[in-house]
Amino acid sequence: MPNPDRSDLSFAYLEPFIMIKTYPAPFGANLRDEFTVRVRPASGGEWQQLDTYRVKVDMHDVREASMAYFDMDEPVEVEVTVNRFYYIYTAAIRPLSYRIEPVIEPRRLTFRLDKPANLSIELNKERFHNLHLFAGPVENEEAIRAAADVVIEPDRVPGRIGTFDPNAALEALDPDKVSGPKRRIFVEAGCYGVAETVWHIPSHVDVYLAGGVVLQGALSISRAQDVTIHGRGVLDMAFLAKQTGIGGIRIDGCRDVTIDGITLINPPHYSVCGGMSRRITIRNLKTFSCEGWSDGIDMMSCSNVLVEGCFLRNSDDCVALYGSRWNWRGGTSNVIVRNTTLWADVAHPINIGTHGDHEHDGDVIENILFDHIDVLEHHEFQPGYLGVMAINPGDKNTVRRVTFRNFNIEPFEHGRVLDLEVKFNPTYNPAPGRLISDILLENINVTTGDGEEPSIIAGYDDIHPVESVRIVNMVRDGRVCATLEDANIELRDYARGVRIGAGSDAEAGADVPHGAALAAAPVPKPRP
Repeated sequence: MPNPDRSDLSFAYLEPFIMIKTYPAPFGANLRDEFTVRVRPASGGEWQQLDTYRVKVDMHDVREASMAYFDMDEPVEVEVTVNRFYYIYTAAIRPLSYRIEPVIEPRRLTFRLDKPANLSIELNKERFHNLHLFAGPVENEEAIRAAADVVIEPDRVPGRIGTFDPNAALEALDPDKVSGPKRRIFVEAGCYGVAETVWHIPSHVDVYLAGGVVLQGALSISRAQDVTIHGRGVLDMAFLAKQTGIGGIRIDGCRDVTIDGITLINPPHYSVCGGMSRRITIRNLKTFSCEGWSDGIDMMSCSNVLVEGCFLRNSDDCVALYGSRWNWRGGTSNVIVRNTTLWADVAHPINIGTHGDHEHDGDVIENILFDHIDVLEHHEFQPGYLGVMAINPGDKNTVRRVTFRNFNIEPFEHGRVLDLEVKFNPTYNPAPGRLISDILLENINVTTGDGEEPSIIAGYDDIHPVESVRIVNMVRDGRVCATLEDANIELRDYARGVRIGAGSDAEAGADVPHGAALAAAPVPKPRP
């Protein structure tokens, strides 16, 4: 309904005098009780308990894990108590690069958290019934609500879930009473069923999902511009059958779209899919999936995309960048993914290049940067789909000017670190890819495990090669790799200009000097 208390306040993000903000789960939310999770200021004070949601993970053998969230603006102490029969013998808080060390007791652990972070808490090496804990910065929900043009309230009848269908309220707004270029919607805490399962969001809309919101359904933004979806709410699609093929958020033919702070639980298809869109920002998104083809973030024929501060646990590629597919046409360019955690229970953490305009001359996927990435899992046994960092162009595509920088790759179940192959995959590609060129890997830190296969760099044939690959300061188990053998990389046919070595003086995107510190890999002979 229209907001009678709306003022001309601008949207604000920091809430004064609140150090920790928790959000009770509404009636209708799917919860788990394996853990009791509490937080308090690190300086002391009363504990505040967090509700823990059910999230399903890993399509190989679907299991239930837990998720909780809160906001903080000062250091906090976190307590996790086990409500099951087992004791805690070991505990890991990942990403390990955060260097968070818990204090362990038989049924309880505590740790200090100095700043917002997205974490996995794993007891006794258990990765499938673990606790995902998301701590964000405090936002001023009261000011955001006061500035909204429309406030959506939950059903006040006890034990009943409300229907979410805000477009009628948007259309009823008097344009002269809307402050600013966007119509602002504030969704109050509660559980809502999205009318007809998918909410189609029009242009010039800012929707804030408050902490404690659960929307049962999906979002679609089509042929729209200037749309923002943000807040602390949850989209829960676990009730939808895989056969529906419904994704979490679809961005089709749009520009200027921002997604910030929300969590997506178990969509049957992609968590976020963008097609023929530009200027997309995805920030602090958390996703879980457990079905085939339930990728994290897929961009097809898109440009000027920023993904940052996200936590993606998916049962297919966490991030995939393609050219033409379905009704979308064109290449993909100018994509930055940074400060993000990737957990691929199936397939690739990163996959680039598979789909393109095979009916014509293919597409170009270019100017891509992955920076400050933590990889928590890569678990795939199909030989054509291995690779934490996979560039596998098909469909006559060219992939060029891609940088992978500042990676922490933790021990994974099965796969390979790097797969640079121009491919012809008959399942998806009517034609092979065209070219991979100008690829930089810099400051890649790998902790090895038992399931690692050798990495591969290979062209398809002499006219579909891999060219100009530089690997600078790759470290495996604390040792800088001076050769491809050190890096566990196999150089196969039709790969030219591959170089590896220590190079602390190499700058982002700059040519690596061909000096004594670099070992030039020989160019293999063409196939007979």
